[in-house]
Amino acid sequence: MTSRRSLTEVPFAARQMFDLVADVETYPDFIPWCVALRVVQRDIDDGAGTLHADMVVAYKVFRERFRSKVTIDPESHAIDAHYTEGPFDALHTRWRFADLPAGGCEIDFFIEFQFKSLLLQSTARMVFERAFLRMTDAFVGRAHALYTSPASVGEAAQQKL
Repeated sequence: MTSRRSLTEVPFAARQMFDLVADVETYPDFIPWCVALRVVQRDIDDGAGTLHADMVVAYKVFRERFRSKVTIDPESHAIDAHYTEGPFDALHTRWRFADLPAGGCEIDFFIEFQFKSLLLQSTARMVFERAFLRMTDAFVGRAHALYTSPASVGEAAQQKL
């Protein structure tokens, strides 16, 4: 079993980052290796609950579809995805978002995976390592695109001069 964890501070509120990660249907718009995502079952009430989603990931010759059960808890700013079908023995991702006293939030992202095939495990492990490193960056980039106004970007550039 391979696992990785990253802690990242960003200038956005925990709720903003939570909402961005919880919006799984937009992943193909900004996650480079996510080529398709379809929610096949949704049991969400007032933003909390579970959904089942099929994701297709592709990187060079590697292309796989897998299904996950995603649990969304806006009250605690927590999102957990557990693999249910596809090329893995196990896949679990965990997102936690905590507001920081000085503003912004800390993103705690954890991933754990094990492929069914030893050949696929050795071949795809490096791809997953790269994907892990880029995962938080993709969401932070998306947050900047959605939550940073052009005026505030210009003001920040002026302050640096």
